[in-house]
Parts: sequence; structure tokens; C-alpha cells
Amino acid sequence: MAELKDRPPVEDWATDFDHFDPAFIADPVPVWNELRERCPVAHSERYNGLNVVTRWEDVAAVAHDTATFSSRRIVINELPTHHRGLPLPPINDDPPLHTMKRRVMLPFFNPIAIKRWEEPVREICRRALDVIDQRGGTDVDLAVDYAQVIPAELTAIMLGVKLEDVPQFRVWLHDLLEVGPTDIEVARETSRIMQEYMAELLADRRANGGDDLVTYLLGQTIDGEEISDAEMINMLFLLLIAGIDTTWSGIGFSLLHLATHPEDRRRLVAEPALVGSAVEEFLRLYPPVWVARVAQHDTEVAGCPVAQGEWVVLGIPAANRDPEVYEDPDEAHIDRERNLHASFGLGVHRCLGSNLARMEMLVAFQEWLTAFPDYHLDEGARGVTTWANGQVRGPRSIPVRLR
Repeated sequence: MAELKDRPPVEDWATDFDHFDPAFIADPVPVWNELRERCPVAHSERYNGLNVVTRWEDVAAVAHDTATFSSRRIVINELPTHHRGLPLPPINDDPPLHTMKRRVMLPFFNPIAIKRWEEPVREICRRALDVIDQRGGTDVDLAVDYAQVIPAELTAIMLGVKLEDVPQFRVWLHDLLEVGPTDIEVARETSRIMQEYMAELLADRRANGGDDLVTYLLGQTIDGEEISDAEMINMLFLLLIAGIDTTWSGIGFSLLHLATHPEDRRRLVAEPALVGSAVEEFLRLYPPVWVARVAQHDTEVAGCPVAQGEWVVLGIPAANRDPEVYEDPDEAHIDRERNLHASFGLGVHRCLGSNLARMEMLVAFQEWLTAFPDYHLDEGARGVTTWANGQVRGPRSIPVRLR
């Protein structure tokens, strides 16, 4: 596969979309806005053909039409879409199979069940804050030292594994989500290693039991049948991917906003009851992830032709700023009352872990703003804040000063 630096640059986003283009990685918002205003569905021959849907009504229509637009592949890469890829249930399943597999995990992630994890999240935040405070407020990277710590350590706790495994999680996620889409061999090797890790974890729980997500799944059935080891390994694989990078990106995006918008930061410090609505507004304005579907047959979206087997991109970041849906769509209103954003998806594939992610973000804000209410970007930080590439986008480095 070609290195990113060797990829031809995009000259026209409406006819040659590529989310690995350096301009898109640096700042995708102008691209999303241009496409939404310029054409209802952009088309590109890259990745064996893809179509980019950007208006709210069209994104919702595709998301709800699971018969026409399959979820069997949601992360775009160079492999043709007729390849099944590694199935990660339930996110890669279409109804009715998706419904049965999703139902198995719902009790573990419902609003009542996630209350169990609030105190562990608060403890993770406070441990990270103590480490940061011990440095005296200098040489602090908000993304690495705080945002990335929280969901990674929580996932380790939920899986019942050592916190020493967390740095390896970060490596796997980088290789799988940022390198893998343009280097299939890296994606395959990383997937193999992660599956072996989950297989060993599953074997241990079968032998020794535990009080964690793995043990919970061992007690579940699908349509009266035990879940096979292969299926369970892939479920755990998905939960590790879905629960970490997306949430740390959401936390990082939000705290970066507050570092660069002191009026919002001061208001949240003065009015802590607004934290919940601020979480929703930051999710709307800075959605950390977008996904794709695969057209099952020749069809149309908004009057534009889509060929069988082509990718259809759900442009969630564009839909979340659609002026037909939101007033002042490009502005942050941390007290916005009507905020039915698409950041957790739409339709049957709406994010299973949305309640957990919201709770993590809320606690992360509360603890950070209590400890460091006056933080701001380090001088020149706009030039050194770095970003992830791929379909999960968030700040990878946010240098800040705490006082």
C-alpha cells in the first residue's frame, strides 16, 4: 500500500474525496460544509468507489435503510467491499441477526448498569490529575496525560485485565484505525494479535471466572444457543475498539474547545449544572467518528446514483452542522436545549455504549475543571496540536498550561 505522503492530493472534494488527504486530517470542517452546500452526494473513485452523504435527511435515510445499505463493512479500506472482512458483532451485522446480538449486550450498558462504573471513572480521572499536578503544571499534554487515559483504563477494568495492558491498547488502536485502512497487512496482523489476546482472556474466564464483561458474556445466549468462542472473541474485539478511541477523542475535543474558548470554560466553572448540555453540544460540534455502509444493489441517494458494492459514507460531522436542522450550526452553545445530534449514530446501529461515553465525558469535565479551572493552550499550541487520521478523529496532542 502507498504511504500517505505518496497519495495524490485531492483537487476536487466533490469528485475525489479522500479522508486521508492531509488537508482533511488537519481540518475536515470546511470540507464537510462545502460538500453539504455544494452537492447532496459526493462521489470518488478512490477505495473502489465511494459516495459521501452530508445532509441530515440523507444521512438519516441511509442509516435507517438497512436492507439497501449494509453494515457488513463500516471502516473504509482498500479491500473491495465484497470481502467480508473480520465480522465484529453486532456492529457488522444487519437485522435480524444484529438485533439478537445487540440484545445480549444491552443489559450491561443500560443507564442503570453504567452507574456501577461512575466511581471507577472518577478514580481514574483523579489518579491522572494527581500525576499531572505533581509536574507543577508544566509539560502537560491534555490528550495523552488525561483524555486518553480515562476510557483506556476503564476498558481494562471492565475486561478485568491489568492496567499495564493499556499502553498496548493504544498501539493496537493506532495500527488498526490509522495505519490499517491504507495498509491491509498491518490491519490483518494487528487483528490477529488482538484476537489472540481476547482468546486467552476468554479461556482464563472460562477456567477461573470473574466479575467483568467477559464473564457476563459467558452467561449469555443468542436465540437459546451458547455464544461460540469465535463470536465472543469478535464481540470483545469490537468493544475494545469502540469503547476507547471514540471516547478519548470526544473528551480531548471538548477540553480543547474549552482551552480555546475561555468564555465557555468560565461559564461551565461558574454554572456546573450546564456540564450535561455542554457534553451534548461538544458531541454535536466535534463528533469523533463517522462510519460507512455498503450498497447491496444499484440504488439512488438524493437522486444520485450509487452502484452495488460501493461505499456510502454517513457524513455525521456534516449532518451535525446542517443549517436546516440547527440554529447557528457552527457555533457552540453549551446551553443548547434542542440537540438531537447524530454522533452516536442513527437507526438500529445507534451506539451501544452511548450512556457509558456520556458518563465518562461528564465525569472527565467535572474533575478536570475542578482541578484546573484556568487552563489554556500552551503558547503556539495551535501549531503543535496533532490529530488522528482515519474515521475516528480526535486530538492526539494538546499542550496546555494549567495556571
